[in-house]
Amino acid sequence: MAFSRQFEVLLLALLSTAVLAAPPAHPPPGHPPAVDPCAKIAGQTFVLPADALACYKAFPFNETLRQNVLTNMERVFDFFTFEDFYLNSPPPFQESTNNIRATLAQLNKTRFTTDYDFNVAVYDFTTQLNDGHTRYFPACYNAFQNVLPAPVVILEENGIQNLFIAPDSVEFISQLGTGYTGILDQLGFDWKRLAGAKVLNIQGMDAFDYVDLIARTVSGNYLDHGVRVNSVMTSYRISSSAFSQRIGDLAGPLNVKDTSLTFQLIAANSTKVETVQIPFVADYLGEEFTDKASFWANNCAANDETNGVDIRSQGFARKLKKQPKAGIIDPSHQNAIALPDPFLPTAPPVDGSDDAIKSFILPDKKTGVMFVGTFSPEDFDQFQADVVSAVQTFKSAGVQQVLIDLTNNGGGFVCLGQFLHQFLAGSEIGYPGFQSSVRANPLAQKIVAAHVAMGDDDVGTFYSPANWAFFNDTILPNTFNYMTPAAPFTVNGVSDPTSQRFHDTCVESFSQPIPKSPPFDLRKVAIVNNGNCASTCAMFSTLMFERHQTKIAVFGGKPGEQLQFKGMAGNQVLEWADIDTEIKSVGLNDDPLAPPDLLVNSNFRHNWRTAWSFLDESRPIAYVSELPLLRFPYTKDTYNNPQNLWTFAASQLFK
Repeated sequence: MAFSRQFEVLLLALLSTAVLAAPPAHPPPGHPPAVDPCAKIAGQTFVLPADALACYKAFPFNETLRQNVLTNMERVFDFFTFEDFYLNSPPPFQESTNNIRATLAQLNKTRFTTDYDFNVAVYDFTTQLNDGHTRYFPACYNAFQNVLPAPVVILEENGIQNLFIAPDSVEFISQLGTGYTGILDQLGFDWKRLAGAKVLNIQGMDAFDYVDLIARTVSGNYLDHGVRVNSVMTSYRISSSAFSQRIGDLAGPLNVKDTSLTFQLIAANSTKVETVQIPFVADYLGEEFTDKASFWANNCAANDETNGVDIRSQGFARKLKKQPKAGIIDPSHQNAIALPDPFLPTAPPVDGSDDAIKSFILPDKKTGVMFVGTFSPEDFDQFQADVVSAVQTFKSAGVQQVLIDLTNNGGGFVCLGQFLHQFLAGSEIGYPGFQSSVRANPLAQKIVAAHVAMGDDDVGTFYSPANWAFFNDTILPNTFNYMTPAAPFTVNGVSDPTSQRFHDTCVESFSQPIPKSPPFDLRKVAIVNNGNCASTCAMFSTLMFERHQTKIAVFGGKPGEQLQFKGMAGNQVLEWADIDTEIKSVGLNDDPLAPPDLLVNSNFRHNWRTAWSFLDESRPIAYVSELPLLRFPYTKDTYNNPQNLWTFAASQLFK
């Protein structure tokens, strides 16, 4: 599967003419002009899915590109901390079982007709690993999001839960604008009348069975099936610094496979069962293009940001300090749909609500709410200042109890999760994170040895010893090789040694003073979410639960199925360009174990660090089943209505 760097350079030159070349200006005599399916939709934000698919499938399968992508993935998987867990994923996560190496071998033998077919197969494979840190994103074929004008939600009425098209879907879908709704009007499809319809089946399957199918095959990101069920539904979130709605994985998948879905439903205020074919409309999220050649050049071909760099040759400062991140990638944020005014909180936001956190005091005057929409704010230090401002405002106003909403929090900076934990719990708790480790594969051992050899001239990337600390929280010296000796570890009968364990050094990056004692009685601090709480969010909520027994309530899910309060909980993700930079910056890019540069504009990210449970330090928190104290169904009053949900949750959690 592997080939040399020199051969890759030659292939790239050949591909630039063989794959990227535009069609000839003049067709051969007797032949009609070639139709360019990409030119047909150029410059349009919303298009018919069939037209998007025609553009996608205009590029034939290319064996060279397959070998390049699979060789890259094969070697990046060597760094994936959970690979051997997948051989037999422990309960209740059995659905996330896959022999990764066997699947790669099968992908290498499968016959594909188009480049799209190959990339979608790889995308689906990594998506169905259900680890949002470990996914393949081909920019070429993630350029469109399919949007159905029928977002679904599970609602309880009179003690019974059913699947509905969102009762307020007219208000929600209208936020997409006339570019979207105009296509539905041209099709003569009356999408507005579907609002509030009870869904009986989809594509010939029972409605809940179809939801399970989407949770298994489309949603990804989260080990727990119940959490992925919630990901299928529409729900509120913060996108950038504003309230928005996530349309859900059934109505808004990040791929274009279907042109429509057939629903059997009962319309609101009716008793008649009817069958309705609901069309998708594709929403363009990619780079501008004018034709097939420019679509490939701007979206599909590798660019200056695809692969990593040797920072020693880039004029970058030594001791480069980057903040570790743990978060999912959700491209639907690129064209986020606003939450309409009637659903926004009526309580005025308090100080510290300008970015990733929105804080409020509920009308009862005793409950403060911090809606932490993400741990990836625009400003790392401002996030910390906003926490301080909100807490100070709460205390000045006489707030007695604090509700933290983590709904659809996709994670972010590891150290901001630890900051929020320690600020709420007080500095007396000591270290605010988990024990951590990385996989001790042969190339990783060479990387750490190369950093140690650099000593004081080390480049300061994530493998650098000085990024981490001993358990007494003193920073590792540059000369400390934490891979020697490797720590033995066996999972599913496979020897899979790790590095020695270490602590994060997040406290060094805290820009706000931490109170010695908790600012609020921790028995009066509670968490609410929809289970879609990833990475840093999952680590924060797990720390609060495991160390302080914080009460957690989760909304939604399918009746009769369990639902975890956290979705995924790796300790740090590295994008492909990150691990490539790590390798190149210590001079190991020509090592036979090093992954090759990608020839296409894709990102194969992976979970690089493991967080070990505070309660059982032999188990990664990702594989510890932790259920919420309370679980509530959504109702017409609480779904997509944050303040109504907070008011209800406070009445239940602070009795």
